[in-house]
Amino acid sequence: MPLKFFLKLYARLIGLTFLVLLLCAALFTGINSVRSQFWNERFPEPLMRWLVDAPAPFLQYHWLQPLYDFQVSAPGDLSLSSVTLERLGYDQVVARNSSIGQQVLVQDADGSVLSLRFRDTYRDVAEAVSLIVRQHLDQPGPGDLDERAAWLEEALRVSLSRVASLDSVPDSEVLERVSERGLSLYQQNAREPASVLIRLEDGSLVNLTMPKPFDPWAWPVVLLLVVVSGGILALVLYLALRAVDNNLRAVESVAVRIARGEMGARVDAGDSKLVSRLAAAFNGMAEHIQRLVGVQREMIHAVSHELRTPVARIRFGVQMIEGASTPEALHKQLDGIDGDIQELDELIDEILTYARLEQGGPVFALQEVSVTDIVRQVVGEQQLIRPNLTIVARIDDESERWGMSDVEPRYIHRAIQNLVGNAGRYANGTVEVCCHFDEDNCRVDVEDDGPGIPEEDWEKVFTAFARLDDSRTRTSGGYGLGLSIVRRILYWHGGQAFVSRSDALGGARFSLVWPRKKPVDAIV
Repeated sequence: MPLKFFLKLYARLIGLTFLVLLLCAALFTGINSVRSQFWNERFPEPLMRWLVDAPAPFLQYHWLQPLYDFQVSAPGDLSLSSVTLERLGYDQVVARNSSIGQQVLVQDADGSVLSLRFRDTYRDVAEAVSLIVRQHLDQPGPGDLDERAAWLEEALRVSLSRVASLDSVPDSEVLERVSERGLSLYQQNAREPASVLIRLEDGSLVNLTMPKPFDPWAWPVVLLLVVVSGGILALVLYLALRAVDNNLRAVESVAVRIARGEMGARVDAGDSKLVSRLAAAFNGMAEHIQRLVGVQREMIHAVSHELRTPVARIRFGVQMIEGASTPEALHKQLDGIDGDIQELDELIDEILTYARLEQGGPVFALQEVSVTDIVRQVVGEQQLIRPNLTIVARIDDESERWGMSDVEPRYIHRAIQNLVGNAGRYANGTVEVCCHFDEDNCRVDVEDDGPGIPEEDWEKVFTAFARLDDSRTRTSGGYGLGLSIVRRILYWHGGQAFVSRSDALGGARFSLVWPRKKPVDAIV
């Protein structure tokens, strides 16, 4: 297949892949936008509920105000949309974008709105929860430390554990930050839960583990993207295969019609480009089969007609032998029968040669040989056969220089011989074979000074078993296959054979033109 076909195919596949990736990226962004908004409201919810339920939040948690802009405001003092006010009225935690990150809102029992601002929601919430945990574990209260830790775990939805040994601490930097600030947040990677090491007033260490952070590549999202992209590709593949299947069914239908004898049936590929090449190849094959069937039908009809005459003469000669009274008469009849048998042998040879060339062509063994030598050989042979004619080869120096050509010598010899022999039958006295060769092409012209061929019959003479009315006589010879064989030989050499009028001699001029060199892959 040509490179252009594969480039178009790859371009379409790349374009389809790019569109699927764009769709997946848009879907991924949209889904994670919703998931992120949901997470930004659900993750700080335990902290916000703790603040709502705590008594006198400004007095107890006044340290939150400078850190996270902790405020208690009336709903009318905030620029809140009706949807946000409605959600707050349903006791929901609401997160909205602000100039410095996320602003998280919740409404308490008396209708006031509590708000916190987080630059990094996950880290800021983790630190705020850690400060609350440290404050409550350091202050005396009901129950022992373990009971208060369990109460904090349940209310803030975190995990607390005592640090029995410093060996469990990740590195020295964490201990340094703990000694400076009283707590230190550390995290193995962005997808793992963060931990906060807290130092209490009595010097003991408590490790607080937060829930997992927001993961944009959670397995449900990845699974959804795989299902969507796979579904799109499967749909495209199904549509493409359905189109191919419909076109293949059309090809199958035409093949069945041809098998039934409808040789004129052809595949109509329509606008489909998927099997257009197959349809074109199939139609070409159908054309070739139809032509072969037509040629076979014509050949059978013509052969039966051509065989009748010599067979009838042989039968007549056999009957005459029975009544021959002298040796001379007997010898004459035997010579006639031998001539008729020779004519049958030549006819069979012409038919077999034409059949080989017409039904797919012979296996050509192309060789680099001198065409000028072949021309001289044919001229010499024909001059011996027709001594009463002047048969000459005209080859200039330029043609001699480019005389080497990739041809099948036997068939090129046969083509030139057929033309020279045909010209010799109709020439009055002269036949010229002219060579015109250059770097790219070879051209051989065979001209005679005979009556020529009418222009309206120039194409007809190359038709199998076609002979002009004034030439259909035993004296002129021939079976109407010689020129057809010439044209097929030139066809399999990638060239053409045509006829015109000779300007120099006034008769017919038959020309053979073919490329001087064949591509390497054409040489069998």
